[in-house]
Amino acid sequence: MSKDNKNSNRGKKVFKEAVQGRTFFSFDFFKRNIVYIAAITIMMLMYISNKYVCQNSMKEVMDLKAQLENAKTDCVNTSARYNSLIRESRMKQYVDSMHIDISAPDQPPYHLSNAD
Repeated sequence: MSKDNKNSNRGKKVFKEAVQGRTFFSFDFFKRNIVYIAAITIMMLMYISNKYVCQNSMKEVMDLKAQLENAKTDCVNTSARYNSLIRESRMKQYVDSMHIDISAPDQPPYHLSNAD
């Protein structure tokens, strides 16, 4: 038998089984294509696991970025408070070293308005 004759007989056999209502995916089909089926299944599982790992990594990166922004904000606030305390104490030291009789008021300043 020639190669074309075998392929046409095989095609006729598959068509005949489909028309008669036999299942297309028979044990013989799986036995012949087990390597391809296993390879496709493994590739699908690898794709799903890779997608899961990527999504978890992206979520972790987003969480770490948010924590970094909060840490930067805390650092700036702490630095500003520290600098304001240093300026006030240095000014007090400077006034004391110049022997100027100036002190910080205990009460806030009064707002004077024009009495008409």
